[in-house]
Amino acid sequence: MQKFLIEGGFSLKGSVSVSGNKNEALPAIAACLLTDETVILQNVPRIGDVEIMLSIIDELGAEIPEISSNEISISCKNLKNIELEKKKCAALRASILLAGHLLARFGSVKLPPPGGDVIGRRRLDTHFLIFQELGAKIKLENNYIIQSNELVGKDIFLDEPSVTATENALMAAVLAKGKTILRNAACEPHVSGLANMLVSMGAQITGIGTNILKIEGVNKLSGTEHTIGSDYLEIGSLISLAAVTNSEIKIKNVDTFDLNVIESTYRKLGIQFQILNNEVYVPAGQKLEIQSDFSGDIPKIYDGPWPAFPSDLMSISIVSATQANGTVLFFEKMYESRMFFVDYLISMGASIVLCDPHRVVVVGPSQLYGSKMQSPDIRAGMALIIAALCAKGESTIYNIKQIDRGYENLEEKLQSIGAKIRRVSG
Repeated sequence: MQKFLIEGGFSLKGSVSVSGNKNEALPAIAACLLTDETVILQNVPRIGDVEIMLSIIDELGAEIPEISSNEISISCKNLKNIELEKKKCAALRASILLAGHLLARFGSVKLPPPGGDVIGRRRLDTHFLIFQELGAKIKLENNYIIQSNELVGKDIFLDEPSVTATENALMAAVLAKGKTILRNAACEPHVSGLANMLVSMGAQITGIGTNILKIEGVNKLSGTEHTIGSDYLEIGSLISLAAVTNSEIKIKNVDTFDLNVIESTYRKLGIQFQILNNEVYVPAGQKLEIQSDFSGDIPKIYDGPWPAFPSDLMSISIVSATQANGTVLFFEKMYESRMFFVDYLISMGASIVLCDPHRVVVVGPSQLYGSKMQSPDIRAGMALIIAALCAKGESTIYNIKQIDRGYENLEEKLQSIGAKIRRVSG
């Protein structure tokens, strides 16, 4: 078992190139199943979740020659409709994204329950309700069994703006008969990235970037080349790291449009950064001050579906708040288990009150001290790395396979800007 050894308390300096968005790469890989022709994907992050997804479609008969480390070619001409491996699906929540493709292409799919981060209850009802609206029948035995002789478009209101359910609905609807309207659809940047990829394959989709998507079904999709967008969650992580370690960092390969909500929320924590073309510059020497509301009340930071602040940056923002002067309330609305990682921060010296599973109050600044910790999920793992790098002394972080699922070559990137972080076995 591998772990990170981190010596904190040092400023960093330099440039880092951000990787492709995991949450776009996974549905993009799955979308390749919709055509017999070759699809080339560029800027693919080679992370744990991506490797599992590639392994699953390889077992389905996909041919996946590697062009370069971050560019792959996928051909699904000889795809087989076989039962997906239970163990791999249990390690990857995004395995649910294969349901829409296999259903659209073969008319049936047997899907083991998907896994992923344990950050709270993550229901699948919206996926199944959408498939039923399009004409599928669903049975639950040991697996989810989804069948349909023909998918037919319909006007559908999603009971929640689920990202993966919207993506599944898009990929089922593009080959369905007639017109589908998805209302209350998710509109995160990675959903738009998938929709644009499908359009380049010949799909007819309008309303991209909004919460109402209209899809005219087509008979066939073609191959394409598609570049995965930059990971705004990694960008937000690096901005936070620079701010709390008093570091000057330049972040390259940035899609700047995705940063508006991050900029406005980080401003409440006193974090400043500049957007220059396709780069983000974070200056050193920031004096982090919590910005009170105009009434003088304690400010509140909460998450929600896009364009609200993303849940995946809540853990990282809480670490930032431990180094800022003032008091702030964090309200995690989406997942009831994400906040429990704060016990590690408290053990490091942070002044945090866990009010309930959804809310914490952070009073800063606090001097953090090195500690031994377990990474409970991808984003909390990155938050603990940031905390360790601004703490005094040495920290050990275990279960780093969770972090590897979402961040590509993380220790090499951090080492390149001066971070004292090592991956060791044992």
